[in-house]
Amino acid sequence: MIDASTGIYFRDVCDHTIQVVDTIETLRDLVSGMLDTYLSSVSNRMNEVMKVLTIIAAIFIPLTFVAGIYGMNFKYMPELEWHWGYFAALFAMVIIVVSMVFYFRRRRWL
Repeated sequence: MIDASTGIYFRDVCDHTIQVVDTIETLRDLVSGMLDTYLSSVSNRMNEVMKVLTIIAAIFIPLTFVAGIYGMNFKYMPELEWHWGYFAALFAMVIIVVSMVFYFRRRRWL
């Protein structure tokens, strides 16, 4: 048989348990928000790295194309017989890189 003091004790234990559960739920929500903030920060840093890598790739793709064309060793490429052909190809590559870097800076991507 449960007397009045035991009932009060169990009610007090129940109230404390409810307070602990509420505190745990509040802390769980706080930790969840902190985790979301951290993951967002990591995602933003990764996006910055991916942007830089994409710009670098975009600069080197045309250079790879030009080098691939001149590396095919075709017999009938008139510019291969030019005295300044090598330097003209290098100059064209430099112009491509400079113009792309200028374009990326103008668009504020770099």
